[in-house]
Parts: sequence; structure tokens; C-alpha cells
Amino acid sequence: MAEEKKPVRILTIGSANMDMVLRMKRIPAAGETFVDREGGLSYIPGGKGANCAVAAAKMGAVSQFCARLGADANGKCLYDTYVEAGVDISHVKVDKTTNTGMAAIFVEANGNNRIVVYPGANQTLIPADAQEAIASKPDAVCLQFETPFEVTLECAKMAAVRDIPVVLDAAPASRAIPLSEFPPVEIFSPNETETEIFTGIAPTNVESCMRACLTLSRMIKAKFYVLKLGSRGAFYFDGRLCNMIPAYRVAAVDTTAAGDAFTSALAVRYCETGNIESSIRFACAVGALTVTKCGASRSIPTREETEEFIKSGPAI
Repeated sequence: MAEEKKPVRILTIGSANMDMVLRMKRIPAAGETFVDREGGLSYIPGGKGANCAVAAAKMGAVSQFCARLGADANGKCLYDTYVEAGVDISHVKVDKTTNTGMAAIFVEANGNNRIVVYPGANQTLIPADAQEAIASKPDAVCLQFETPFEVTLECAKMAAVRDIPVVLDAAPASRAIPLSEFPPVEIFSPNETETEIFTGIAPTNVESCMRACLTLSRMIKAKFYVLKLGSRGAFYFDGRLCNMIPAYRVAAVDTTAAGDAFTSALAVRYCETGNIESSIRFACAVGALTVTKCGASRSIPTREETEEFIKSGPAI
């Protein structure tokens, strides 16, 4: 009888926010006030790190999360959400000096969003918070830029020393981020906006995606560069070969957390198979399902839902 494979272990070190989601027909112009009787306001658990950790758990991985929350009602709500999702919260700490991080998310009728983040307790995260978790040698470490840069960098270095693959989601992006200081990572994954911010190249077609990846390769060393292109799918480059992976066609309701879900699903599947292309295709399915629901972590599908979606053969 074949031995059942153990689920992969994914450690996410990153942000935890309460998302204040404002749904509206359109974003008002500067100085304009308009009444939107069809919109609405809701509070939903989010944060790039938390979304990634919840997605990993929903993909069937053992998901460890390292973050800091404030000692407030939002922090309690987020903590309970992670427990309910099956996330290992052993490395989630409460900081009594500040509030839980918050994001204001403006969602237009077409599903496009604009996000403003107020870091709060995320800014108090320190490398020592993650040291024990990294020392346990997870199968991969997922990082983003919503926590202090020095924390993200030090965690990448700690993982590199232990030969743990690092999946770096390049958000939020800024040309001021010194990417060259990072040790080589396994996967570097910006979206289209972040790619243009870092490289000055809008990844609009295969040729521009290739030029952007070559530019990124001179900024940060990675085994794979994976560009998230929204409704157009994803593009990857491994230093020698490249390919454009098409997206699944779905009716987008809210794109919030789609990129986080994509990156986490990519990390999980890649740790399971070692095949980057099939992992990207799987991640595209997860991202597609995520945009069909409102909210951040609550919109992320389960592994079973994703596999059923892929089996149903939706248009690509």
C-alpha cells in the first residue's frame, strides 16, 4: 500500500489587516461628492500576508502564519478568522502599543479596486518573531512588502541559510525597494502594475513581458519570474525558457486578494510537484475563482472547489 504523502508546510510572514471595503459604481473625481445608493460598506479580514496564509490552508497545506495584531476588536476578529480557517497561529503575536492594521479598499462596479493600507501593528513585526518558525524548516516561505523591508529581507536571508525556497510577492511595489539586497529567491512574482513600477516596462504582450523579466533578473536573482497579468493570465521566465499561461474566463466581481491567492496556490502546488508551469495553471484557476466573490480571504476557494472548477473545463 502506497504511503500517503504529507501535506506541504508553507510559512507566510506578512501583514494582517482588517479591510474596510467600500463598493461603489465608480471612483469620484477630485473634489466630487456623489451619493451611491447601490454601493455598500463592509469590514472583511484581509492583508496580503493573511490572505496568503488562509489560501495555503484552503489549498490543503499546513499553513503557518507569522504576523502581529493590535490588542483591539479587529485583532480579535482576525485571530478568530485564522483559527477557523485552520491556520497555525503559533507565531501570531499581539502588540499592545498600536492598532491592528487596516486597509481601505475602493471597489468599482467592474471589479477593479484601489487600496490604501494603514500598517498599524504590521510595522512592529521584527525578524525574531519569525526565527523559530523558519528554523522548523517549512517547505517554502512566502513574503511580501506590507511589513517593514528589513524584516522581509532578514527573513529571506534566514530562509536562504537553511536552503528553504522563498516565494516573494512583490507588493506593494516601489522603486525605492533595494531588490538587489535579497539573496536568490525561488519565485519572484509581481503583478502588471508592480512590474511596471520596478522596471518601467508595461507587460502588455510576450515581448514586453520578456523584456520586463530580463530587467528584473538584473535587479533580483530568482529561479523563476512569474508575472501576474490579471484577466490575461500569467507569464513566466526561468532564465532560459518563457511562456504565457492564459487565464480562465470568469465574470469578475472583486479582484481583491486574487493575486495573494494566486501566489499562495502557486507556492503550494510548486512544493508538491516541482513543476512551475502546471503550478501556474493551477494558480490561475484559484485566482479566477477568487475574483468571482466579494472580499479578501473569504473569497478564496478551497482545494476541492478549485479542482472541480478545473475538471469542469471552463473556457480559457
